[in-house]
Amino acid sequence: MPDDEDLERVAEGYRAFAGEAAAESPLYSALAAAVAGDPAVLRFLAGLPQGRRAPTLLFGALAFLDGVPPDGAALGERVLSDSDRLRATMTDRTTQTNEAARCAALLPVLALIGGPLALIEVGTSAGLCLYPDRYSYSYDGRPVGARQQVHLSCTTSGPVPVPEGLPDVVARVGIDLDALDVAEAGDLAWLRALVWPGPAQAERLRRLDAAAAVVAGDPPVLLAGDLVERLLDALALVPAGATPVVLHTAVLPYVAADRRALFVEQVRGLPVRWVAQEGAGMVSGTGKSYPGGWGPYFVLSVDGRPVARTAPHGGWIDWLPQE
Repeated sequence: MPDDEDLERVAEGYRAFAGEAAAESPLYSALAAAVAGDPAVLRFLAGLPQGRRAPTLLFGALAFLDGVPPDGAALGERVLSDSDRLRATMTDRTTQTNEAARCAALLPVLALIGGPLALIEVGTSAGLCLYPDRYSYSYDGRPVGARQQVHLSCTTSGPVPVPEGLPDVVARVGIDLDALDVAEAGDLAWLRALVWPGPAQAERLRRLDAAAAVVAGDPPVLLAGDLVERLLDALALVPAGATPVVLHTAVLPYVAADRRALFVEQVRGLPVRWVAQEGAGMVSGTGKSYPGGWGPYFVLSVDGRPVARTAPHGGWIDWLPQE
């Protein structure tokens, strides 16, 4: 039986999420605040394994099963009346939001690296961020690439090195404990359930479906397993003459601290370029971490050096002053 300290830890995470989600999803912000004040729901969450209690997983599972609850009372009733199905979904599934719009922040640094590139994405989910060369972009209205079905608009501040063209990607490899297959209806439905309700929901769903079609037409190589254990296997697939780029977006908070440290030590010691787009503090030297590892913005870093702040689900990039 969880004690008061366990319940307060869970409640603290939901209160933090309520603040972080307020602008993008007022409904999820209100639901998170309601959860933080509902002892019955907190007991249900505290009874789940560590790592299975996050707001994004709870709300995604509710949306996946029967749609997003309209308010805290409805959420509480569903948790109590449908706890077995909800527990099973939250145990079997993980939060694997795969937002292609994050590629608008990745593109400038990939262009600086130059090509040809072999992209290796850890925590790849369905692999939608392995296709930055298959999407088109607009930075403050300035187009990059011929218009595609997946078109990413981004506002900038600071001296963002907007590229002239798209990178030359010659290999795409993803690593995930349980990679999603966009050609499988249940996996695609889970990805759609992870899109937050709010002003951007319709556009995000349209973009998700379009990016899924790109991936289904030319699937990446997917390696099942742990990011530390499979990274060398992924590097073995890099074609001769290609620059290996290890990248990840919004992955490290889901990795246990000791495993995260091993991964960082490993990637720093390999002959690769390393591009991370994570919550502040998840990569050493990228600022003070927020509760749960998230926060209101991500920090984009290259080889461990922070270069920009970015929107968690894409849309803006703020280039940092560089030494």
